[in-house]
Amino acid sequence: MIVRNRYSSLCKGVVIVAAFLWVAVLDVCGQSNLQQEATDILRPQLLQEADWALGQAPVTVTAERSPRSAGGIHDFYSEGDYWWPDSTDARAPYVQRDGMTNPDNFTAHRRAMIRFSTIVGALASAYKVTGDVRYVQQALVHLRAWFIDPATRMAPHLLYAQAIQGRATGRGIGIIDTIHLMEVAQGVMVMMGAKSFDADTRRGVTAWFKEYLVWLTTHAYGKEEMNAKNNHGTCWVMQVAAFARLTGDERLLSFCRERFKTVLLPEQMAVDGSFPLELKRTKPYGYSIFNLDAMVMVCQILSTKREDLWHYQTADGRSIGKGIAFLYPYLHDKQAWPYAKDVMYFDQWPVAGPALLFGAWVFGEGSWFDTWKKLGHAPKEDEVVRNLPVRHPSLWF
Repeated sequence: MIVRNRYSSLCKGVVIVAAFLWVAVLDVCGQSNLQQEATDILRPQLLQEADWALGQAPVTVTAERSPRSAGGIHDFYSEGDYWWPDSTDARAPYVQRDGMTNPDNFTAHRRAMIRFSTIVGALASAYKVTGDVRYVQQALVHLRAWFIDPATRMAPHLLYAQAIQGRATGRGIGIIDTIHLMEVAQGVMVMMGAKSFDADTRRGVTAWFKEYLVWLTTHAYGKEEMNAKNNHGTCWVMQVAAFARLTGDERLLSFCRERFKTVLLPEQMAVDGSFPLELKRTKPYGYSIFNLDAMVMVCQILSTKREDLWHYQTADGRSIGKGIAFLYPYLHDKQAWPYAKDVMYFDQWPVAGPALLFGAWVFGEGSWFDTWKKLGHAPKEDEVVRNLPVRHPSLWF
């Protein structure tokens, strides 16, 4: 009788273990199939973009300089989007019109950085799916121009970003402008295995990001942005995580994981999965999407087998899955959006962002993936592109 009971327990244990293993196999197969389908959908677009990138010469911050910048030729410069001349006094400091973009702002450096991100992202993606080293060789030209060449490199700081005429030569809030370097860093990681990716360029690029990380984590602007309560705080973590992974900075990676769990989720997300601080803005729809995409990328960058941010939840149940579930109905059907419409660019959202794609990949939600497939994968509106740092998702699987 004892032997029979032991045998029965052993059999039950084997069945349970087998069941868990089978579920794990199904999950892996499902993720692999989704990844392949997403890559197949994106492949024509990314190859077309990469072929365009093969013919592009580098354009860095040194190509154009604003006379309003307090910095030098190597310093990135941008101006606060929602700040305008005072209509009552042309000599007075600029005044704010929240949500209303000033079309006369200096945007050349921002556009150059987005172009750089697009070029490297496309070339690295094309290399990943084809193995063609031509894409790597062309990317190296742009990487050296931006990070290494003394004549054209960008200084590794953001002292003069989102300046306001008559008020500030630069602000911590401007750090959000370098979210477009994330796909540059990720592209470098994808291409580093190629024989044509020489050691000198690797060291030079890595050294630039190391220096920028020091500035991001020690300068008053960096600390201010880290402590921002809305999407700016999220984007600080997202950037630092992406750059720290490239440089192998485990201390910063651990810090970012803890910040997601102890600051971003509990302080920005409501129990229902919404972002109250974004919903209060003049662009509640676009900002909610932007912040969700950024938090999703924090999970994608930082999650490991031991540190799974995707499935982490606070004591009261806040989690990235709940955040995606809250916003999904309004990404699927924007007309159902129950809050105020954005004062600008409401009609241009949503697009195929990372939240739906990687959320579907992790949680197996087919409806999220189906909606992602139907949305636009190549947005043209500058404001949308500016708020979509991940435009080459195949780099991130």
